[in-house]
Amino acid sequence: MTGLLANAVLASLFILIIAMALALVRLFRGPSAQDRVLALDYLYILGMLMMLVLGIRYASDTYFEGALLIALFGFVGSFALAKFLLRGEVIE
Repeated sequence: MTGLLANAVLASLFILIIAMALALVRLFRGPSAQDRVLALDYLYILGMLMMLVLGIRYASDTYFEGALLIALFGFVGSFALAKFLLRGEVIE
């Protein structure tokens, strides 16, 4: 890994950590349930991006598979939370 790529990876990890901290603030202080759900969606997207950046840093396919699982479970969780907020039940 070249020096420029290593510095870019470290900078992107630092920026992702800051974004996660801000999303956690929104998750805990959100005025409505919809704000909290959006913050949770943003957190799983940031977690997926962090896994992808770590996969680039360590050149490992395992991180990419983990990112795929995070995306899959995050989508299903978002769908369930949205359905619960709209109708009050998840399973019909």
